[in-house]
Amino acid sequence: MDAVFSDEQNGFRQEVRDWLSANVPNDRLPSLDTQEGFDLHRDWERKLHAGNWGMVTWPEEFGGRGCSLTDWLIFEEEYYRADAPLRVSQNGIFLLGPTIMEYGTDAQKERFLKPMAAGDEIWAQAWSEPGAGSDMAAIRSKAVRDGDEYVISGQKIWSSRAVFADWCFGLFRTDPESSRHHGLSKILVPLDSPGLTVRPIAQLDGDPGFAELFFDEVRVPVENLLGPENGGWGVAMATAGFERGLLLRSPARFQAAAARLVKLYKQNANRLSSGIKEQVLQAWGDTERFTAATYALVAQVDSGASISSEASANKIFWSEMDRAMHRTAMTIMGMHAELEEGDGAIENGRWLDGYMFSLAGPIYAGTNEIQRNILAERVLGLPRQ
Repeated sequence: MDAVFSDEQNGFRQEVRDWLSANVPNDRLPSLDTQEGFDLHRDWERKLHAGNWGMVTWPEEFGGRGCSLTDWLIFEEEYYRADAPLRVSQNGIFLLGPTIMEYGTDAQKERFLKPMAAGDEIWAQAWSEPGAGSDMAAIRSKAVRDGDEYVISGQKIWSSRAVFADWCFGLFRTDPESSRHHGLSKILVPLDSPGLTVRPIAQLDGDPGFAELFFDEVRVPVENLLGPENGGWGVAMATAGFERGLLLRSPARFQAAAARLVKLYKQNANRLSSGIKEQVLQAWGDTERFTAATYALVAQVDSGASISSEASANKIFWSEMDRAMHRTAMTIMGMHAELEEGDGAIENGRWLDGYMFSLAGPIYAGTNEIQRNILAERVLGLPRQ
């Protein structure tokens, strides 16, 4: 399917392309999982915001451009075509920001959205716990109401960006008598709060892309509650819907990866079996199908429809597509796939930023087993397993 764009949309695309051509750094930034790289990526977020490109779909009063989701898809296509830096602020602008717009008070919108859009405050996720990974209903960390404050105790793990970020958003149990999905609240917490310890978790490359968070009677104002008290499950599912459905993984990301995979195959075709060619063709075709389906879904959303089970279906498809694509790349690269950047690996050892993490796609944002249970419950009417 070929999308047909209006003259206005084509003009917007050219505007995006011209700005990125003039502003994208010539050299790849260091990993955002290092202090230097994180700071440089934050500077890039500020430059995007100064050009009014920080989050194009946000309303202008919150630091955005007020564009449609279709315009956002166009922006993303140009962004990845320009090989622009990864978005260090993605937890905020893609996940928390839209949730605040839906559930936040006027004061919260005024306090949090503009600094988020400007790159001045970077957000981490505080979902998972040692005994509650994809099954967030098993959360045990508690937030006890004490006057105008919550006193938070417990532990979070695999908190993305938490080592260098400014704030985190997470679920905490505010009703001690509750269980499972009930009695949870979504609360916004400064990462420099007294009593909060951030312990880095080293990835395979040694960089601290994640962290454990230990809450030892951390006091947070009640005004940092997002949505209703004890109604955090619904708020969190709205955030998860943005993550699984549209915003966190645009089709352009996978189209860029597929293009690099095709290039990688052509560079090494003379030593590869015919089966690898089929895998490459499958990857390219899957990304095009995903792109067409996303444009169709965006058209529905722009017409007023909401995302429900489509979020889980999208997450299953893009995560498994992504994993298959990266496995094919690693097969083509052979032993070079294990080399660090700069050690002589093909395409500098990184044919796409974050390819090792991409193998975990079916796990994060809710395991695909959980997503299939959700689909069975919502679409087929079967009981949750």
